[in-house]
Amino acid sequence: MVLIVGGEGSGKRSFVKSLGYTQADLADGVLDGRPVVFHLERMVFQNPDGIDSLLPELEGKAAVLCNEVGSGVIPVDRDERLGREAVGRLCIQLAQRAGCVVRMVCGIPTVIKGQLP
Repeated sequence: MVLIVGGEGSGKRSFVKSLGYTQADLADGVLDGRPVVFHLERMVFQNPDGIDSLLPELEGKAAVLCNEVGSGVIPVDRDERLGREAVGRLCIQLAQRAGCVVRMVCGIPTVIKGQLP
């Protein structure tokens, strides 16, 4: 599995398409039979307590894309804070299990773990 993280609009989807995946291969915030999941953070924000149930299914995906949500001003809203923390915890677990971790900035991929498939 390749974990791809970066800010909103940083080029994560374009990058995963350069790896050979098409738009039809990308699942937008849902777990289904498609090999790539993007907007992982939206899934976690819907149920921050459910990250343990997401992990096994995400490990079986070819690629998981997640917007970075842990930077910047800490939200006043408690649910936002809990969601951000849950996204961070899940990404840590995914990064530990991933064969490759890529951080996207301005459309430029930086491999921070492993090698691209």
